[in-house]
Amino acid sequence: MKKIIPLLIITILLTSCADQKQETTQEVIASQNIEAIQKRRDKIVLQQQEINTQIKSLDKALVALNPEKNMPLITYFTLGKAVFKHYVELQGSVETDQNILITPEMGGVLKKVNVTKGQRVKKGELLASIDDGGMSQTLAQMQVQVALAKTTFERQERLWNQNIGSEIQYLQAKTAYEGQLKAVNSMQQQVAKASIKAPFSGTIDDIITEKGNVVAPGLTPILRIVSLDNMYVKADVPETYITSIVEGKQVEVFFPVLGEAFVATINQTGNFINPNNRTFKAEINVANQKKNIKPNLTARLKINDYTNNAAFIIPQSIISENAMGEQYIYILKQKNQDKAVASRVIIETGKKQGNNIEVLSGLKEGDQVVEEGARSVKDGQSVKIITY
Repeated sequence: MKKIIPLLIITILLTSCADQKQETTQEVIASQNIEAIQKRRDKIVLQQQEINTQIKSLDKALVALNPEKNMPLITYFTLGKAVFKHYVELQGSVETDQNILITPEMGGVLKKVNVTKGQRVKKGELLASIDDGGMSQTLAQMQVQVALAKTTFERQERLWNQNIGSEIQYLQAKTAYEGQLKAVNSMQQQVAKASIKAPFSGTIDDIITEKGNVVAPGLTPILRIVSLDNMYVKADVPETYITSIVEGKQVEVFFPVLGEAFVATINQTGNFINPNNRTFKAEINVANQKKNIKPNLTARLKINDYTNNAAFIIPQSIISENAMGEQYIYILKQKNQDKAVASRVIIETGKKQGNNIEVLSGLKEGDQVVEEGARSVKDGQSVKIITY
């Protein structure tokens, strides 16, 4: 080996010296002699081929004398059973059924707004009032007439009980009284529509219409009231998970904006699959003690839909695929200290989580799986094991 390298160097030097006695390449080109230029090119090409042949011979000699020089360096791990959990990751948003725009039940001029933005109110509390157009005065007159009708009826009833007067007089008094009562009740309901009250306890989020404006029943929004007590996250779930994402399933809920996470439970799943995106709805109740979770806040959901308590798990990055679409990895055979032989194994994979993937077949417990360097080895190739 030591004699071959000097011999090659001497050959190259002799060839170079011989060329120096002749015209240089630049001189040949400057001569503009086509035949001479072609002859010089052919000579140089021949020399290059001879040198390449000698280099290959030297490489073979190096491999024979030092086989470990080009041996791939790899690391490995011993395969064992582990718990594998697969998660479905979804995006949802916070909603509440107690987030409404309040509109009046009757038309008229908005007479007064009794609350301010940000004010906490209780259910039934008066929020605003509308000019009833004189219905309150009409109601007061009707109540006077009811009082008179009641007195007349009570007197007529006493006389009737004493067998005094006719039955028709008694019935007329009774009918008049009952009719007046119904009329008053109806008018009270109409007058009550002029008072806008809180449908639930919450916070006044916005006042949209100021007093003095004319409002229309069911059309003019007056204010928005929001309750942050009964919040939930709603998400669209692909129909492929209809059997695994069900009521009672635990969910990891994370709010990126708040940097907060907690574990909750799915309290409801939809019974309707949206034909446009092939999803169904899932709702998760949210505890909101700090009152910092707001409607329409974005949430990330992580739901465990599959668990294997005795799975073979490998990094997905070590898996290759052949021309037939089969997946394969390498395991170690004939291991002797820091040397081994790489053996290709066809595998079948299951679910993936992050960079880890479940292996369903092709491996057994205790197999030594090539990790680093897995894509640089070949089947049956000798490898060198490195340790850190």
